[in-house]
Amino acid sequence: MDRKKELKQQYKEITIEAGVFQIKNTTNEKIFISSTPNLKTLNGVKFMLQNNGHKNKALQEDWNQLGQDAFTIEILEKLKKNEEDPYYNKKEALGELEEKWLVQLQPFGDRGYNKPKSR
Repeated sequence: MDRKKELKQQYKEITIEAGVFQIKNTTNEKIFISSTPNLKTLNGVKFMLQNNGHKNKALQEDWNQLGQDAFTIEILEKLKKNEEDPYYNKKEALGELEEKWLVQLQPFGDRGYNKPKSR
């Protein structure tokens, strides 16, 4: 019974980090940029691709064609918490961080799998 309590405590202490990541096609250098409130779920992203379930169809097609060895997944930046700010909104801050990377890397058209946001 104590072991169960101990495991629960360990689980609670695991820090959940939000951040922006990229999936890069090493064959044609195209990239996909996205963000997640929990970077530990990147295995889930890989799982979706392996099981033909990713929402980005172009990325999914290339993954199916080239196989997972043609892709790398890396964390671009972790979200820094700003707990002092009473108006801090994690979801908003994560969206802004993702936008920063989209502007910086321009993963659109021939360069990537993202679709430009319509203004």
